Formats: sequence, structure tokens, C-alpha cells
Amino acid sequence: MPDDSTSSPAEELTPLQRAALAIKTLRAKVEGLEHARSEPIAIIGMGCRFPGGADTPERYWQLLRAGVDAVGPVPADRWDAQAYYAEDPDAAWKMVVREGGFLSQPIAAFDCEFFGLSPREASYVDPQQRLMLEVAWESLEDAGIAPGSLAGSDTGVYVGFLSSDYGRVPFNALPTRDLPYMGTGNELSFSAGRVSYVLGLQGPSMVVATACSSALVSVHLACQALRQAECSLALAGGVNLILHPDNNIVLSKMRALAPDGRSKTFDASANGYGRGEGCGVLVLKRLSDALRDKDRIHAVVRGSAVNHDGPSGGLTVPHGPAQEKLLRRALRSASLAPSDVRYVEAHGTGTPLGDPIELRALDAVLGAGRGAEAPLLVGSVKTNLGHLESAAGAAGLIKVALSLRHGEIPPHLHLRNPNPAIDWEQLLLRVPTQRTPWPEGPRVAGISGFGLSGVNAHVLVAEAPPEPPRAPEEVPRPV
Repeated sequence: MPDDSTSSPAEELTPLQRAALAIKTLRAKVEGLEHARSEPIAIIGMGCRFPGGADTPERYWQLLRAGVDAVGPVPADRWDAQAYYAEDPDAAWKMVVREGGFLSQPIAAFDCEFFGLSPREASYVDPQQRLMLEVAWESLEDAGIAPGSLAGSDTGVYVGFLSSDYGRVPFNALPTRDLPYMGTGNELSFSAGRVSYVLGLQGPSMVVATACSSALVSVHLACQALRQAECSLALAGGVNLILHPDNNIVLSKMRALAPDGRSKTFDASANGYGRGEGCGVLVLKRLSDALRDKDRIHAVVRGSAVNHDGPSGGLTVPHGPAQEKLLRRALRSASLAPSDVRYVEAHGTGTPLGDPIELRALDAVLGAGRGAEAPLLVGSVKTNLGHLESAAGAAGLIKVALSLRHGEIPPHLHLRNPNPAIDWEQLLLRVPTQRTPWPEGPRVAGISGFGLSGVNAHVLVAEAPPEPPRAPEEVPRPV
């Protein structure tokens, strides 16, 4: 007969021992939840199309390292730059600029059959959707992932998007049979939905429209979704194309654009921003999963934060106290001290009002615990490319990931006479105008993005962990 008196080990414990075991078990659960809530996120793939022929991360790094100014004349296939130009910003339906950061690749070039679109449908699809498809695919290839292998997976897609210049044809001027293509080709949400559809992804899929901070907010939301196990892989980034003159004209009337088309960030001549276009996509994965799968890791997102300016001096006016709160929240989310951050990729549009506010906020928060011998380094890729608006955060984040990997900070351009409205003697920061080795110690950087609508984002990124040594694989060679 079996012995019914057999007891489990837990039943043999005293009440005090059982209480201690329960506390230990609960503590382990809490620690597990805390780790999941704040787990670093690995960047395992990157894809890009930026001005100056920077259509791969490698070419982008070469452009940055060489200090290339990629701003140039408006391409002839966009609009007649001279016909729309006027020196007077108040001139009716004219703009003050004739240059910008434009892609060198033809916008019309698209292999529609590769992505399963008919030529007729593709002709109605916003080129921003088409570009996002291409760069998303290339970012997965960079991650060593066959895009077709993700069908049915919970992979998420987060696309930063601002506006469409494409779908402005009166609908009643189109053939009735083509109206469905016009709708799906130009409605905002399809920029993410089309990527998920083409790749067969079943995770979260959304467009984030917070103006100039859209791409960084997309990364923030993707990291949150990964930590909460809403997805196991995520694509995040932003896209922006300048196809028609309308927005340039509006921004000219707002006195937001620099007449020479260049963002002269932190310089005394800063007089507005130069517009740019492009697309950047990052492939994100929980760090523990990336280490388990032996993925190549470009960099690691340690933490991030998003907020709004609130009651600032105006809807489009930046707000220093809100930026300070944003930075402190991002540091808490990453469990970092202010002095851990060695470099900040600033929003840095190059405006007389915004630049001083941003640098004062950076110094107020990240200057804590920092000596004069170790100033915070600050730069902005907008001086190379122009302001890519909804793709700007992706350009900044990819720049920082490349900079961390190569151990070098690229030069910041157009800084000849530092802005006198900035108290350079008092602020513990420096703008590197030449290639600069990373300061000694842990490599940590921040990337800022401030939306014209008041939505701010900051992402903190650290260098990738050292790769474990790998034994060479034995490859059978029978012949």
C-alpha cells in the first residue's frame, strides 16, 4: 500500500520558514517584473536613405565622418525652384528657399512586383509608403533576418510620419476604378499597415504623427511594446519626402526656414532650419533575446521618455522646463546618472530661439556632477542633411549608433561664430567641429527630438556589449 503520509518539502517547513520562502518567491517575481519593465533594447539592424547618397549605414557613416554638407538645389522633377522663389517672405505663394536636403535616388524608382503591387496600384501609392517598404526590408537584411521568415510573427511596426505631399489630386478627376488605390495609397495609417501586410506581420502596427519628434516617439513606443511582450521584434523609424512646394511656402510664411536651406545650429547666423528628406528604420529586440540568438548588436537603447511642452510661450515655442523634465525622466528610465551621458545628438534645428533654450536645458540636467575637464559634447546631424522632420530622430539615432560602434564623434558643421545668446563660458558643454574620439569611460549618448506641436522625446543609447569569442565553424568540404 502506498504511504499516504508522504509530504512535500514545503509542508515540512515551519510556519516561519514557509513565510520566508513565500517572501523570497514574491521578491523574485517582483525583480523579474522590474527587469522586464526596464530591460535594455538591442538595435540589431539599421536601414536608411538620406541625402548625399547615404543609402546604407556604411555610406551614411562615410558622409558624417567626412563632414559632408548634403544640402543642394531643389531637383528639377519636384518643382521650378526659381518660379516659386522670392526674397520677401510675405510674397504671395512664394518661398524664401531654393535648396534643401534631397535624396539623390529618383523618387519614382520602385520595384512594385518585388513587393506584390501592380504597376497601376503602385502609381497611386505615396512614395513615402514605397520608401518605407524598401528601407524596412533593407533593415531586416542588415539584421541578418530573411524578411519572408517573419510571416505570422508578432513583429511590431512603428512609423513616424508627418504629412503627405502626394495625394493632392482631386478625387473626382480620377477613374472610378482607381479610387480604392488612391485611398489606401495615401491614407496616413497605411504607411505602417502596408509594411505589416507585405511582410505578413501580426504584431502592433501604427503610425506616429508627433511632427519632428515622430521617429523618436516611434522608437519609444516600440521599446515599451517589447518590454511588455506585446511583440518580440519591432521595426521603428520615420519617413519624410518633399514632393510639392506647398509646405515650404507655409513654413516661409512662419519665418521657420533658413533662406540658404541650411541648419546653422548653435551659430550666430542661425536663422531657421533647412528642410531635408529621407527614411530610417531600426530593428529592435530585447537585449536578452538578442544575446541568446547571437545577433550582431549595433547599440543598446537604455531608456527613453516622451512629454509635451504644456503652457509654453506659444503652441510652436519650445519650453525649457519641459525639456528638463523630459531629460530627468529619460535618465530615471535608464537608471543612469547625468554625468554618464557623454554626448547628445541635439534637436538643434538652428533657430535663434530654440538653440539657446535647448542648450540651457541640457546643461541644467546633464551638467550635474560633471567637471569642466569633461564637458558634455553636443552636435546635430541637421547641419549635414537638413531637418528631416518626421525622419529626423531616425537620422540622429542611426548616427549615434554608428558613432558608438566606431568610437568617434563626427564633426558638427556651420559653427563659425557661436551664438552670443548662449553663455558658452558658463555651460559645461562643447560642440565638436572636428572628428573627435569618444571620451574615456562608458559610451552613452542621448538623442533629442522636439515636435513643432510640442511633443518632445529623448532616447538614451549605450554601446553594444562586447561580442563573445566565437569558435570557427567546421564546414564540411567533401570535394
